[in-house]
Amino acid sequence: QVQLVESGGGLVQAGGSLRLSCAASGRTFSSYAMGWFRQAPGKEREFVAAITWSGSTTYYADSVKGRFTISRDNAKNTVYLQMNSLKPEDTAVYYCAASRVASTHPLHYDYWGQGTQVTVSS
Repeated sequence: QVQLVESGGGLVQAGGSLRLSCAASGRTFSSYAMGWFRQAPGKEREFVAAITWSGSTTYYADSVKGRFTISRDNAKNTVYLQMNSLKPEDTAVYYCAASRVASTHPLHYDYWGQGTQVTVSS
């Protein structure tokens, strides 16, 4: 069982930055791949970024590539999402999730956090 708690969301102007954190409970965190997803009102949940259990490989949606960076600290049971050059279209609830295999598909993830709101004003 893995419990996930996101933090770091908020209101930021376009062009600004935010860093999201996702703290995991459980001693098996380092065995899970981690992902970030987001969901805007009236839209489906979409993939943002993922990272393998070791942190050696990362994956990004085309819409955030070059602006967002996913990373993890297994000693702290935490995964991060550094978001730079934010745009109004990045506004959404951001969720972190844990999976046995790094994937871009939400159905492959077993555990989810409660989400944190990110709002980017123009």
